[in-house]
Amino acid sequence: MLDVCLLGTGGMMPLPHRWLTALMTRYNGSNLLIDCGEGTQIAIKEKGWSFKPIDVICFTHYHADHISGLPGLLLTMGNAERTEPLTMIGPKGLERVVGALRMIAPEIPFEIRYIELAAPEEDIEVNGYQIHAFRVNHNILCYGYSLTIPRAGRFYVENAKKHDIPQRYWNRLQHGQTVEADGKIYTPKMVLGPERKGIKVTYCTDTRPTESIEKAAAESDLFICEGMYAEEEKLAKARQYKHMTFYEAAEIAKKAFAQELWLTHFSPSLVHAESYMPKVRQIFSSASLGFDGRTAELDFKEEEQ
Repeated sequence: MLDVCLLGTGGMMPLPHRWLTALMTRYNGSNLLIDCGEGTQIAIKEKGWSFKPIDVICFTHYHADHISGLPGLLLTMGNAERTEPLTMIGPKGLERVVGALRMIAPEIPFEIRYIELAAPEEDIEVNGYQIHAFRVNHNILCYGYSLTIPRAGRFYVENAKKHDIPQRYWNRLQHGQTVEADGKIYTPKMVLGPERKGIKVTYCTDTRPTESIEKAAAESDLFICEGMYAEEEKLAKARQYKHMTFYEAAEIAKKAFAQELWLTHFSPSLVHAESYMPKVRQIFSSASLGFDGRTAELDFKEEEQ
């Protein structure tokens, strides 16, 4: 199971009812964070989740509303007696930007490992996550992320028996390990069926619509996308500042065959956002508004026999 929580949904500046941009996921005892806007650690506290298990932080880009909460979060993680390494992923310049921010958080008791993105698309595996980073179209270098939890094929007992594989090795084979024993080699392919559909979440903010988003979000269980503006007269402003409207996000979700769309990263000037949703749902019926603390529990779907 993958837990997903929108910690903050605001854009540009925090509001009394809306923290700045951040998303957290939990899987198999490891937490992953995408972006860390001002107030992120307060949002984590409000949610009741923990700082200490955060093992990976991905950054879409380095505008303040996406990274200004990092120094305080690092200090809090250090005060929680964390000693395990922390992996950070982000566009080129990540180590330099984080190094500058750490001028006010210089002493932390754990190592930071940096993965800087330069190519239009990059794939990274860490802590059970398959992370696909894809470049989008903002006014500075910016990436979106797809997170996938893979799922191995079904274990077939009859295949294990057919190959005379001792039962004590079944668990290791089921978890993808090759076993060498008694002069024989047993491989997962001998007992597992085709790989099954995993869990997929795609997240992007601060961008115009791009083919890279549609491709990355394809068949996502949950697509979380910015909707900076909902007012139709602000389309020109969205184009000028390289942001997206509710309706453009819905079009991407529709073309990507996503299961569900959450809109996020709203302009501070946007009021009565729900009043715009009927038109959005005419484009993509499974669209809804994100809100601070909104959570989903995503599990593997059982397939028909």
